[in-house]
Amino acid sequence: MWKLNDKLSYLSMIDQDTELIPLMTNEDEDNLKDEDIPGLIPILPLRNTVLFPGVVIPITVGRDKSIKLIRDANKGNKIIGVTTQRDGDIEDPEAKDLNGVGTVAQILKMLRMPDGNTTVIIHGKKRFHLKEMVKEEPYFEANIELIPDLKPEKNDKEFDALISTIRDMAINIITHSPQIPQEAGFAIRNIESPSFLVNFISSNMNLEVKEKQALLEMPNLKERATILLGHLHREHDLMELKNQIQNKVRTDIDKQQKEYFLHQQMRMIQEELGNSEAEQVKDLREKATLKKWDIKVKEMFEKEISKLERMNPMVAEYSVQLNYLEFMVELPWNEFTQDHFDLKNARKILDRDHSGLDKIKERIIEHLAVLKLKGDMKAPILCLVGPPGVGKTSLGKSVAEALGRKYIRMSLGGLRDESEIRGHRKTYIGAMSGRVLSSIKKAGSSNPLFILDEIDKLGNDFHGDPSSALLEVLDPEQNNTFHDNYLDVDYDLSKVMFIATANSLSTIQPALRDRMEIIQLTGYSVEEKIEIVKNHLLDKQLKEHGLKKGDLKMGQGTIEALIENYTRESGVRSLERAVAKVARYVATQVAMEAKKIHSTILPADLNKIMGPANPKDKYENSEVAGVVVGLAWTAVGGDILYIESSLSAGNGKLTLTGNLGGVMKESAIIALEYLKGRAKDYGINPSAFGNWNIHIHVPEGATPKDGPSAGITMLTALASLFTQRKVKSKLAMTGEITLRGQVLPVGGIKEKILAARRANIKEIILSEDNRRDVEDINPNYIRGLKFHYVDRMGEVLDLALTNQKVKNPLPVNEEKERKK
Repeated sequence: MWKLNDKLSYLSMIDQDTELIPLMTNEDEDNLKDEDIPGLIPILPLRNTVLFPGVVIPITVGRDKSIKLIRDANKGNKIIGVTTQRDGDIEDPEAKDLNGVGTVAQILKMLRMPDGNTTVIIHGKKRFHLKEMVKEEPYFEANIELIPDLKPEKNDKEFDALISTIRDMAINIITHSPQIPQEAGFAIRNIESPSFLVNFISSNMNLEVKEKQALLEMPNLKERATILLGHLHREHDLMELKNQIQNKVRTDIDKQQKEYFLHQQMRMIQEELGNSEAEQVKDLREKATLKKWDIKVKEMFEKEISKLERMNPMVAEYSVQLNYLEFMVELPWNEFTQDHFDLKNARKILDRDHSGLDKIKERIIEHLAVLKLKGDMKAPILCLVGPPGVGKTSLGKSVAEALGRKYIRMSLGGLRDESEIRGHRKTYIGAMSGRVLSSIKKAGSSNPLFILDEIDKLGNDFHGDPSSALLEVLDPEQNNTFHDNYLDVDYDLSKVMFIATANSLSTIQPALRDRMEIIQLTGYSVEEKIEIVKNHLLDKQLKEHGLKKGDLKMGQGTIEALIENYTRESGVRSLERAVAKVARYVATQVAMEAKKIHSTILPADLNKIMGPANPKDKYENSEVAGVVVGLAWTAVGGDILYIESSLSAGNGKLTLTGNLGGVMKESAIIALEYLKGRAKDYGINPSAFGNWNIHIHVPEGATPKDGPSAGITMLTALASLFTQRKVKSKLAMTGEITLRGQVLPVGGIKEKILAARRANIKEIILSEDNRRDVEDINPNYIRGLKFHYVDRMGEVLDLALTNQKVKNPLPVNEEKERKK
């Protein structure tokens, strides 16, 4: 509001001999009226200042005309006329550019300033009106006419109240404004003259030049005081609003100041320890010089580190920016490990760590062979699909060792958030990169072997679909420009060798499945499991239990008994736990320093160590027609499945029980309809289908069952039931059927064959198209089994049904016959 600081500093320069005008009293005002003012005076234009009568102000003159005017006047009577320019930007004003009303002033002091300018302290006397500009060179001179003040009458109480209000409000503003010197309040209290009080406050208020000029030109003092009071009210309201805001934020400012000082202290400590912000930036730049990134990434880094240098270390965004740049320089841009091209050694490593799994081993060797010849190729994206425990995940470590690459494993089971793959945008609080780039950063190489474990168990919710985010990662045509939201720069994943693992393909998104090379891994046979125990599991458990090699011995018969009686799986996890239990049995004896340590475990010892054997799936010969053995695939391997059927008096109703799925129920309906259409071919009276209710049951009703592979089994069971012919002994079958009488191939053949062998089955009926699946199995594992390959459903019945009738033939529906 008030502009007194500069004025007081200038006034303090006046020496003691200069007569200062004191705070004006009424007597001084009367004396001022009696002063003789010449009619022709020099006119000094001012840019942004308005001089009021009675007020002392300093002005700085820089124009040549103005300097000459001041010097000439100072040598003479020291009287000049001061008026304000209409436009303060005009450097050399003309007469038309000056306001018509100004103030007669007396020069009190002229000072030469160090910068070359001249500063003059002048005292306003009376207002005047410009009558005629006499000359303009070397400076303005004009005839003037003094303007008297129109004052109210002496006993005007309203005017007295107005002046008192102006004085009180001005003092109140000064009191509550710490930036205004207290001398201003002292001056206002001691001003007696109302007109000088109005002029003094008007001169020192922070008003626009046009507003001050309007106050100067008002002839009526009461009107001028009223307008001034309005300006004071506005200034008072603004001051109160500022004070409210200041009080509201003072607490926050104090807290910020405290934090600022603490941060400054921390900064000083860090500088003493050699950990200042400048050193951090320098360290980042040094790391950046070692990076093999392209021009686009380099420009991005320079842009972001320049932003960091301009940023205040005290703000929260500084640490976010620093973390981003540290992540950027820690990524292994175009840094690769050297692949090993010794194919024989690679195969040796793969065979050493895993028995079987020939397909995946051959695929890895093929990749190495092409890489060795070509020198560069896109890494394959493989998906290993098989039951639990067959070594899908652990195979990754062996492949990484064989290739000479870094190993990364990322479990995808239960992953629901897309940002886990692509990362968060770095503007968010707590943002971080996706797990793909984070894992590559930890590996320190851009061509690691990357295991995507349990890819079939990805979830999705309102956070997004991570399986869709993986489409970019696992597409060889796109992953060379993989975009992570946090990094915000494309990263090349084309040299990464991805191996995904899954237990089932049914839950994998079709588009994602299409991007991967599917390799089916089947379960282990008993012979393979025996080799795994001998070559891997036994030595591993001896080491984990602190036993020496001679402390525990298990012959092939013992291992086979352990497998067949205490495990029931395609993999070897349960088998490993069983071997561990045997090892603990021996370790307990060693630890207790038994006199005789039972180190050689025989099959007869397993009952004592492991407890009673688990019930085995064994073939049960039945003299009842309508019971057939089928083969099923489960998540833990193959299994045999009994299909039981029976007849009861009724009207041909078909009942299916055993917790069967929709596809399996449809197979039963197809089998029945096929049999009805060819009843005479198999010696069945067509009327029998309407005289009897049919019930098909699959045991273990608590276990859900579904799939088309029981089609030929249900057909055989119904044909046996209606013809009352026995089914061939120790025979099992699997295959899908159609209404046209075709037998279609099914999956899981190896697991089903292994289950049949465990159950002492001797013959198996399969679709002709499944012949190639059998040929892939090691002949040593299926020795003793006989396979029948068929194309038509009639062939199945010819092979399965004997000419031997059951002892109790099909009963007669007596009620139906009586009605006939």
